[in-house]
Order: sequence, then structure tokens, then C-alpha cells
Amino acid sequence: MSRSFTLDLPDEAATASLGARLAASAKPRDILLLRGDLGMGKTALARGFVMAQAPEAHEVPSPTFTLVQTYAGAAGPVWHFDLYRLKDPEEIWELGFEDALVDGILLVEWPDRLGPLAPRDRLELTLMPGTTPTGRRAELVAVGRSTWLERLQNPS
Repeated sequence: MSRSFTLDLPDEAATASLGARLAASAKPRDILLLRGDLGMGKTALARGFVMAQAPEAHEVPSPTFTLVQTYAGAAGPVWHFDLYRLKDPEEIWELGFEDALVDGILLVEWPDRLGPLAPRDRLELTLMPGTTPTGRRAELVAVGRSTWLERLQNPS
């Protein structure tokens, strides 16, 4: 079983759809680190994920200013962190990160801000420019003991 794969996403709708596919295979304590430059679609992917897990969430704003948004997801609480404005990795504890790790499903934008506090077992998803102006390329890599890729590739 491959521990990584790459997808071509032709537009923002496909990026959100990938988020929904990830949500369908998510379970408590899954951690998704979302990487990519500004405007690559990290929030669009997270929005697709949250809408699939918590359809009653009529709006899924970017947590750029609040730093974290939580949702009651079908598989467990979904914690959406945007760490762009984090100045020190230790600030993550003030945002409820420890509580999220207990039974939550975590989506973390700008995970580099975690530094050495990044969870060991995780799925890393990097969005980069695709072959068209609106397209993106997504690289997914399972790190540590994360089984999320296997569940995504073999839905049961």
C-alpha cells in the first residue's frame, strides 16, 4: 500500500470534493496538515471537509482571525486551526489543541507554525499550482502510523 500519492484537481470544486472524500474516511484522532502557499485552496479543501462532516454548518469561515473553529462532525468533533498568525508554537495550547487531540479530527492550516509540536502520526496534504490557472496538484503523504490514506484508497 502506497504511503503517498498525487492528484490533479482541475478547479476549486474538485479541491472541495477532495475535502469531502477525506471527511468520509475520517475518524477521531485523525490529523490532516494542510500545506500550500496563500490562495492554493487550503480553506476550500477544509470547507469541503467540514460541510461533509457537519452539513448543518451553514457557513465555514476561514479561522484566520479566530485561529480555530470547531464543528460537531458525524465522526467526532472537527477542529479547524489556521496557524498563519501564530507567533510561537507554544501558543497552540491556548487554542485547545490538547483537547482536540483527545477525540477530535484536526485540520491544521500553516502547520509549519507548530514546529516540533507537530503530531507524529498525521496525513500531510500539500496543494500547489496545477497545469491550468485554476487547477491544483495535491500531494498526500501518510506520516507515522496514520492509516488515513489506506482508508481513503480502500473505502469500506
